[in-house]
Parts: sequence; structure tokens; C-alpha cells
Amino acid sequence: MSSSSSSSSSSSSPFTIRAATIDDAAALAAILRDVGWFQPINAEPEQDTIARAAKSLAVCLASSDNTLLVAETLQAAVVGYLFVHWLPNILLGAEGYISELFIKEAQRGQGLGHLLLEAAMQQARERGCTRLMLFNRKERASYQRRFYQKQGWVERDDTACFMYFLDE
Repeated sequence: MSSSSSSSSSSSSPFTIRAATIDDAAALAAILRDVGWFQPINAEPEQDTIARAAKSLAVCLASSDNTLLVAETLQAAVVGYLFVHWLPNILLGAEGYISELFIKEAQRGQGLGHLLLEAAMQQARERGCTRLMLFNRKERASYQRRFYQKQGWVERDDTACFMYFLDE
């Protein structure tokens, strides 16, 4: 986890961005279940989703190679999160890969994604990164409404994204 534990908030925003703690596991599980996009999570009991989130949080918190940021309301309800992995790159220097950015349905469109991305960009600058990367599925509403392009991100047209699924 990043050594920075300070929280940030725009003076006009009712949300705060802060580093996640192990106590956020249930809130992260609730966000994933609210999103509803992931069949394994949709099919499992809520306690299993919480255990999954707690396990990932424990790994994240044990390493400075990852940062998990949460967005919370003034009432301290966690309603979104961003997970970034810090990677060395021989060719380009350090870079960050954002693997997850999810906001609860009821809070979408209120600037939380922007706030989380800004916080990740600030941490990337502090780490001396040359770039941040992420993948966005083209059928997702965020892609279709050009969310990332509106934030200044550039879609690469020369790159294919491949996956290889390992047996469990």
C-alpha cells in the first residue's frame, strides 16, 4: 500500500478519497455485488464475497506495489474504489496499472471516478511513473460515454489485449 495515508477531497465535493484499510472489506464486497457484472461474485454467498475482498486487501496492504483507494461519503460510507498496481518497466521506467475502478450505481455521475483517477495520478507522479494504464470493455457504459477520454486518457489503437486463463 502506498505510504501516503492522507485523504483528499475537493472543497466542492461531498466525497473523500483515502487509502483503504482491512476494515473496508465488507464495503468493497458490497460495491462488487452492487455492480453485478461478475458471475462468480453474483453466484456466491455475501460472506464469500467479503472473504474474497478481505484476502485481496490483506495482500494489497502488505506490499507497496499496490494501492487501493476508496471514495467515501461525508457519513463515512464507502461507495467506490480504485485498485492500482505499481510496475517497474525497463523501457519506460515505473508505471501504474489500474485494474479496478468501481462506483456504486447510486453514486455514479457525481464525479467519484474523476476524484479516484486524480488521486491515482497524484500518487503516480509522486512515484516517478511515466504513465498509467487501464483496460475498459467496449460494451461498458463508461466506455460508450467516453468517460476516460473526457478525463484526458488516450485509447490505443495499436494494441491487442490478450488473456490466458489458468486452471485453479
